[in-house]
Amino acid sequence: MSESAPTPRAPSEGDHRIEHIELDEATILWRNADIEQERRIAIYDLIEENTFRPVRSAERGATGPYRLHLSVTDGRLVLTIADTDETLLEELVLGLARFRRAIKDYFAICDSYYQAIRKATPAEIETIDMARRAIHNRAAETLVERLEGKVETDFATARRLFTLICVLHIKG
Repeated sequence: MSESAPTPRAPSEGDHRIEHIELDEATILWRNADIEQERRIAIYDLIEENTFRPVRSAERGATGPYRLHLSVTDGRLVLTIADTDETLLEELVLGLARFRRAIKDYFAICDSYYQAIRKATPAEIETIDMARRAIHNRAAETLVERLEGKVETDFATARRLFTLICVLHIKG
């Protein structure tokens, strides 16, 4: 059985993906080893495979790939999007009110999950992990909705971005 190479994109389509992502370290006040591992995995997976097309920038001719900086300012998520030369393309600001419950629930279930993997049965761990995935999936769907008309992205990218949004909310 032979593997086929991915179909290359036509030059006019561009390379609409994130090539580099950075979190505002001043926003992150505290994180433990489990959270740091989640952050590393989310960033690695995101860079490996993602779909990210900032609509206004693309309409002005930006073809990607993009550099993304995430921060939280005054209770709002700020997505600073630049090109590979670090030239600012646009800045998106999203209210986080619709995410507050999901972030709180996600932290609570993650705490239960981290405790369970140290001492629970496999069945208990699986139950908690299913709940964790459900919360994560609902939040990713909300993020896709909030980005509609601003950034075209896929579900997997939104899931990873939600993980990073959670990391930005850790207060200790």
